[in-house]
Formats: sequence, structure tokens, C-alpha cells
Amino acid sequence: MYRIKTFNKIAPQGLERLDPARYQVGEDVAEEEGILVRSANLLDYPFPDSLLAIARAGVGVNNIPLERCSENGVAVFSTPGANANAVKELVLCGMLISSRDVTGAVRWVKNQAASGVEVETVVEKGKAAFVGPELYRKALGVIGLGAIGSLAANAALDLGMDVYGFDPFLSVDAALRLDRHVRVVQDVNELYKKSDYITIHIHFNEKTRHMIGPEAFAAMKPGARLINLARGGVVNDEALLAALDAGKVTAYVTDFPTNKLVANPHVIAMPHLGASTPESEQNCAVMAAEELWDYLENGNIKNSVNLPDVYLDRSGAQRLCVLHKNIPAMLASITALLSRDGVNVENLSNKSKGDYAYTLVDLGAKVEPAVLEELRTLPNVIRVRAIG
Repeated sequence: MYRIKTFNKIAPQGLERLDPARYQVGEDVAEEEGILVRSANLLDYPFPDSLLAIARAGVGVNNIPLERCSENGVAVFSTPGANANAVKELVLCGMLISSRDVTGAVRWVKNQAASGVEVETVVEKGKAAFVGPELYRKALGVIGLGAIGSLAANAALDLGMDVYGFDPFLSVDAALRLDRHVRVVQDVNELYKKSDYITIHIHFNEKTRHMIGPEAFAAMKPGARLINLARGGVVNDEALLAALDAGKVTAYVTDFPTNKLVANPHVIAMPHLGASTPESEQNCAVMAAEELWDYLENGNIKNSVNLPDVYLDRSGAQRLCVLHKNIPAMLASITALLSRDGVNVENLSNKSKGDYAYTLVDLGAKVEPAVLEELRTLPNVIRVRAIG
């Protein structure tokens, strides 16, 4: 029986994917082989030696120590696309509430009523403080054209907007999702200069930390409205506040509030609502659970953030899952050891990602435990599992 430890509340639709006859699941599970998590902080969590995989029901993985996971042979999965529609809808909301001061207008009406004023007598005069531009025929810049960014770009076209996209790592799959009318630019500064609205959909890491900083704000079209539903650290808050005070940026919509940001009247801050829909939570939980069981039971990797994606239909009597460093001759060393012991390789797949590689080998017969131990002692091998 596989042991799965849960952090946060995982939607039951996901947990139902884990057969209770084969999985022990819960917050109190010890010596777990898998972890299901949403936003709980695992950076200092002590991993048991039994841990094989972590599945994040969401996209951002800055709450997971990726390098430590890789070094210890722990696969980390995310759920790209599962919450994409929920975030896309909030992007549209962000553009609208940053155009006309909807939140300020609602507060004003409530305050008028609370002060004893007959609201209907003052609305015509008071509404002038909350006017703003339409989205139609304005330009939207989308930074990051993955699952969320491509949906937001296509939706903006349907609203009659001109759309510019920037993504230096644009994949074939993402490109196929984009409407042909989205203008993909090679220089992000071109996007800054032409966009009335800018929405950010990139992963947060050391390369993207403070990507939207002084140079970016200087290049933006005067009066631009910025929406950040990605991660707070992508934007340099000090540079942002300076741009807001100078009028270079009209409004900032963020899902990552801080006390300093909230104090600025041009900031519209929300409490991390991007994926907060029942549909999104269900989709993420289901995808995370399915990624986890396919890895534990079949060794297949899909949507890993630290290891290469490798999928192989099961064949043969036993499957070996070998995680190792991405260096020359590793595959030759593995197959040479197996052939020396007269083991027939029926199918094999090997892929790499950065410093790490993963090899799936389907064998015609089960190997002796001594062979597995010898595989584990090969230089630069991190983890070996036998399934079946």
C-alpha cells in the first residue's frame, strides 16, 4: 500500500482517484512515499527516505525545495492548465476594475448610504470620480504565453482588443493554442511601448525575480495598467510604487498584497484569488492525484518541474525506473550491466532535463535483488526503483 501525506485541504474529487485499497491518504500519514500539497510551505520540511514524489495542486512551486528534491531523487509535479480558466477570468476582471474604479465606486456608494444621504440624489454627480476607458480597441500585452497567458490573449481578442504576446520559451503546444491574431514579439520592450494593459503569467524564479523593474516601467506606455496574478516577486515593488506615484502606471492589480502596496491608492489588491474557484480546485486536485499515482505505479513522469517528462506504455515482466545525473555514457552503463546478467530489455526510454536524467527500462524477466543493488551503486545514479 502506498502512503500519501496531504498538506492543505485537497478537493475530494482528487482524493477519489487514489484507490483506498492501494493508498493510505491523510494529514497524519508518516514515512510517506507521496505528498499532495497546495500552498503549504515545504521548504524546511524534513523528507523521509521513503519519499518519491510531491504533487502540487497548482502551478507555482516556490513553496517546494526543488534542488533538494532533485538531489534526493524526489519528482515534483505541478498542474499546468488545471486552473487556467479561473485565472483567465480574473485577468478580465482585473482589466475592468483597473479601468473604471469599480471598487472605489462601490465603497463610495456604501459610504454615502452609511452617512445618511439619499444615495439616488447624489449618484449622478458622484459618478464622475470613477470613470475610465473601455477595453475595446485598447492593447493588451501578455507576458508568458503558457496555459493561462494564451487563454487571456485569446479572450482579449474576443473583446475587440489588440493583443501582443511575449514569451522567450514559447512551446509548440502553447503556440498552437494561440489565436493567429495575437502578435508575438521578440522584444518585450515592444510590448511595453504598445500596451495599455499588461498581464504577467510567468514562473517566479531567480531569473524572473523583479523582471518588472525600473527599466520595464521606463519603457511602458504612459498610463499603463499592470495586472500580476503570477507571483509577487516578479514585480519590483519599490519601482512599481515610484511608477504609480509618477503616473507612469495608472493602476496595479495584484493577487499578492503587502501592507506597503495596500497603502497606495492606485493598488487594487486581492487575497490570492487567482485559482479560487471550485472548478479550479477540483481540476488541480484530480490532475495532481493522477500524476502521483502514474509515477508511483508506472514510473511515468508528466508535468514535472524538476525532472524530464518520460512516458512509456508498460510491457515485459518488470520495469526499472532509474534517476541519474545527466552525464555521458550513463545509459550505456545501465544497459551494459543488465545485458551482462542476461536480462532482455524489451523497451526503453531516456530523457534529460538540466543536470538530471531519467531512464525507464522494461525487462523480459525480473532481475535479482543483487542486480538492483549494483545499479544503485553505479556512479551518478540517484535512485533506482523496480515496479512489477
